[in-house]
Amino acid sequence: MNLLTVTHYFESHRGGIEIVAGQIVREIASLGHDVVWVASDASPPPMLSGCRLVPVRAINTAEARLGVPFPVPTIGAIRRIWREVRESDAVLLHDGLYMTTVAAFMAARLRRKPVVMVQHVGEVPYRSAVLRLLMRIGNGVVARPLLARADRVVFISEITARHFAGVRFRASPELIFNGVDTATFRPVADAGGKADIRRRLGLPVDRPVLLFVGRFVEKKGLHALERMARRRPDVEWAFAGWGPLDPGRWRLPNVRVFSELSGRSLAPLYQAADAFVLPSTGEGFPLVVQEALACGLPVVCGADTASADEGAAPLLRGVPVHQDEPERTAEAFCAELDRLLADLPGERARAQERFRFAGERYAWSAAARRYVALLQSLLPAASATADMPAPREPAK
Repeated sequence: MNLLTVTHYFESHRGGIEIVAGQIVREIASLGHDVVWVASDASPPPMLSGCRLVPVRAINTAEARLGVPFPVPTIGAIRRIWREVRESDAVLLHDGLYMTTVAAFMAARLRRKPVVMVQHVGEVPYRSAVLRLLMRIGNGVVARPLLARADRVVFISEITARHFAGVRFRASPELIFNGVDTATFRPVADAGGKADIRRRLGLPVDRPVLLFVGRFVEKKGLHALERMARRRPDVEWAFAGWGPLDPGRWRLPNVRVFSELSGRSLAPLYQAADAFVLPSTGEGFPLVVQEALACGLPVVCGADTASADEGAAPLLRGVPVHQDEPERTAEAFCAELDRLLADLPGERARAQERFRFAGERYAWSAAARRYVALLQSLLPAASATADMPAPREPAK
């Protein structure tokens, strides 16, 4: 199968959608399929073997000025996307709002190529009324019609599926959770190992460490996190990511920023922490929550995120997020964090339970095979009857 994957950014942009797309690309390529990944050139293409990467020109002004990740492809970029669609057997698109996705979808429909749409996000409750309105219009005018016309739709969380429940799909949507690499993301062996990692990272050994991983933007809850860090100066707050709302600008002595870490290099930071904090909204079920669980961490997150996977709900501490009231959100999160930190030895004892759950419920290899089966079911009979290729032999 010649598969074309289209996203708005490459995974070097370090947003959740593109990181997930990159992992799916790797897994499908490892199963012996030819994969082409097209994304805007707003961030550089990663070093990936087994697939072809195609950066296309785009204007990224919305992110630069507003912190909204919305690259606009040039005419030349749209032409290139259409050429790549022509050469593919099937098209896998991530999120219906982005213009790269729309261009690929239109080309695929005109050329009668099967389309699978992966919808990651429902509605982002921006603080700005204008941005909320634009998001609502975009979902109504763009995302919902594309989802209705796609051959198959995949949701990555139950909460996103509920948001689009009113769409008349061509076939029943699939629910495929993001995966996690449990060979990399796993609990540290013992307290001594955690202390050693903290020393290497320059984190204190003698007080709790709370971790946030994600882009430093409004919807991730950075305004509330700043207030939490000010409320709890006795706790070390570690932030991994980048973006316009940089925690380094808060000038707080209990805040550390690790902007250089991403992907697998984040694993030691998870292992060094005592808990993971994510006061975000409108995201579905972020990959970082699964990585935190795999590393054995208790997770304090928004109530909607905690309900995105019923199976994971007992392991998550959901707290209401009030997007327009960061002080109120910070107060509620700090109260839950106080309860968590009061029983820190007990929480650490449950690390292996969380790790086992993540390994059993979220596996990239199983997710990739489900994507391949879904895509192959849409191919013409001559192609669809072929068995899935055996995995390639590892390079020696």
